[in-house]
This record gives sequence, structure tokens and C-alpha cells, in this order.
Amino acid sequence: MDYKLIAVDLDGTLLNSKKEISPRNRYALLEAQAQGKRVVIASGRHPIGVLPIAGDLMLERYGGFIMSFNGGIIIDCRTGKTVAGKLFPKEFLGDIISVLKGTNVTVMTFDSQKIYADNKVNDYTFIEREVLKTDMIVLDDFVSGIKFDIHKLLLAGEPDELNRCQEMLKRRYDGLLEIYKSAPYYLELMPFGVSKGSMLPGLLENIGVSREELLAFGDSFNDLTMIGYAGMGVAMDNADPEVKRISNFVCESNDDDGVARFIEKYVL
Repeated sequence: MDYKLIAVDLDGTLLNSKKEISPRNRYALLEAQAQGKRVVIASGRHPIGVLPIAGDLMLERYGGFIMSFNGGIIIDCRTGKTVAGKLFPKEFLGDIISVLKGTNVTVMTFDSQKIYADNKVNDYTFIEREVLKTDMIVLDDFVSGIKFDIHKLLLAGEPDELNRCQEMLKRRYDGLLEIYKSAPYYLELMPFGVSKGSMLPGLLENIGVSREELLAFGDSFNDLTMIGYAGMGVAMDNADPEVKRISNFVCESNDDDGVARFIEKYVL
């Protein structure tokens, strides 16, 4: 198959355990773009945490895209304009904060430049700040302090407690929100119908690429819909077992240049 669009997750997929893109992975994606392929970085991260990598991969030059917030917003790197997106329903904020009141879980969200967290910050909260390399504002009154449109909520906490919160919130917001893990210590709360996989069809239609011509790489629960939708869904060797189960192919791990190895063999 002549793959025309390569969708690639960042953390645990394109980036190694040091949160770096290896020279081999970078060269493979640059060479694929030079041969006419287009790249979309599909990440749960805020755009400011993706832009440096998009620049390193020259997505602006080759007409690539950034899909941030697990599909909550898609940006055309060539124009810098948002081509698709959906906002989080803020009317749920008060109830979510109330439900989580007795837990040690931090609630975070984002404006265009900063992280906003409630006052139950924990070690996992600061991991997100380090990844995005931006300021974090802690709010005593989270609901009143969020005066801007948002695309997602990110919950951070100990894995076991977060699992309990996930089950509770899924029951409460069934059919209203998308709720899934992006890491053992992160729980993503998204607008209903928004995921990497659900937002890709519109992008493919916009650029004239078929589903069969889509190659996607991922490793975690927030990649499931993308891996399942793609004509060729590739799971990393370090991926969650469920991601591996639904994938078409399992490549080497993110610390062993799995993305580059697959592209070198089957794309270039």
C-alpha cells in the first residue's frame, strides 16, 4: 500500500523514554515527507508541547498537521490555522470538581499558554508542567477561575485511585464525555465524540486521503481509536496489550526506533 498520511503519537511512540526524538526516527519521517508523504502528530499534549517537535520535523514546510488534546484541536502547520476542533462542555466543571472532592486527584486544564490546576497538586501534576515547559497556575476555586474556553480536562493521580475515578466518572458521564487513560497516572476527559480516531476522517477527507492510505503509530489507550481506524495501525512493542491486540502490526519499542524501522521497511 502507498501510504500517504502518517499519524504518529509522541510519548511512548515517536519519543524515547527520555522524551527525545532519535536521529533515526527524525530522518525517517523527514525522508518520508520528502517523498510526498504527509505527517500528523497525534498527541494528548497541548499544542505548545508539540510545536517544537513539529518544527524539528519540518511539518510547516511539508504541509503536515498537529492534532492536539487527543483530537480536540487540529492545526495546519503550513498556515498555523485551526482546521477542526471541539470545546469541552464547561457546564460539567462544577459537578466534576464536586465528585473528586474527597480524592487526592488533581484536575488540570489549559489556555493557549498555561496550565491551570486545582489546589490538590501532586507529583504527577508537575510532570505535565515539565513536559510542556510552561507556567502552572494553582486555583483555590477552579470552577470560577476557568474563564476561557477549554478543550479537555486532565486528571493526575496515583494509578489505583485514578482507576477508581475513571470507573465512577464513566458511569456518571456515559454518553456525555469521552474518558480514557493516556498514562497510568493521567486520565483524559474529552468532549463526547472526540478522540484521535474520530477526528481523523474529517482530516482525511479534507486532504483527499483514504482510510486505507493512513498509517498510524501508537502505544496507549488514547491511541486505540486511531490504531483501529487506520488502514495500517502499528502498535509499539512497549504498547498496552489492548493496543497490540487491535493493531495490524507490532513494531520495535520507542527506545529501539520502532517508528523509523517500520517506515524504512514498508514506506521508503
